[in-house]
Amino acid sequence: MDRARILIIEDDIENSIYLQEFLEECSFFVDSFDNVTDAIARIGYRKYDLIILDLNLPDYDGYEVLKFLNQENYRIPVIVLSAYSELENKLKAFRLGASDYIVKPIDPNELEARMWVHLGKSSKFKKTILKTRFDIINQEIYLKDKALPLTKTEFRILKVLVENFGSTVPREKLTEELSKKSSDRSLDGHIKNIRKKIESFDLNGEIMLTTEYGHGYRLHN
Repeated sequence: MDRARILIIEDDIENSIYLQEFLEECSFFVDSFDNVTDAIARIGYRKYDLIILDLNLPDYDGYEVLKFLNQENYRIPVIVLSAYSELENKLKAFRLGASDYIVKPIDPNELEARMWVHLGKSSKFKKTILKTRFDIINQEIYLKDKALPLTKTEFRILKVLVENFGSTVPREKLTEELSKKSSDRSLDGHIKNIRKKIESFDLNGEIMLTTEYGHGYRLHN
């Protein structure tokens, strides 16, 4: 499965590290910079699939980055993250070519969902989007635009499987999502319930949750 390369331009180091770690756990390749000068230098020799851009930066503002991308004809989706919620700021960003605008504080799951909307417009990732058909938004997992009726534990387990779609996830990693009162063996019951709920969508085998004996579980098609 193709992995998107993401560039974060954000001078809030704590927020930047948090976003980078979250997106890397979602299997993205991520580079991050806290200033425009270094970020633009990197854009010059590395191809990015999407940029996450803060507006308030120490050397130039984010609007200057959008202008630069337009002038150099870089066709890269840009999601603006900003503390500015005023309409005039949003309109200015969109007029300069921003693909999306999210007001801080952000929910990282919402950010990831919006990222896939824009990445999905590229032929490089259309197959990936069609293959998984899952969205994770606000503590719910959607399949074919319908929320799966999951318990809290099932949500945590399936979220890990979705984020590792196509790969075998070791039992040990999934048991970390169980409550402290649960035994390791209860994982099998949760997997069984999740499998039934996925199969209830009548996907004709397009998506399967299989047991890889001696290793773990794998969500795939």
